[in-house]
Amino acid sequence: MPYINLKTTKNLDNEKCEALKTAFGKAIEVFPGKTEAWLMVGIEDSQKLWFKGDASADSAIVDVDLLGDVNPGASEKMTGVICDILKNEIGISSDRVYVKYTGYKNWGWNGGNF
Repeated sequence: MPYINLKTTKNLDNEKCEALKTAFGKAIEVFPGKTEAWLMVGIEDSQKLWFKGDASADSAIVDVDLLGDVNPGASEKMTGVICDILKNEIGISSDRVYVKYTGYKNWGWNGGNF
């Protein structure tokens, strides 16, 4: 039950949002057992973000939430994949991106918990 939430300073049209959603859907497979079939993606564009106190260049922060523990090897690989996606799709430099991972033991859906 993964969730990826992107916050970025960029103003994104529907086409770019769709491209990011599709790219994140493929990227989530870096984590064993995770697929787009259960992935939820959130995209918050036009955010006010200051990276190192500087807002002169576009920035982004990406939250990746997972049911269960976060695999360190997979998260390392995923950070590279996410940075590549953001650079290729919306032109944000990898040195202006934070990616954070959180694993949860309890995750609810459809009126109950998994």
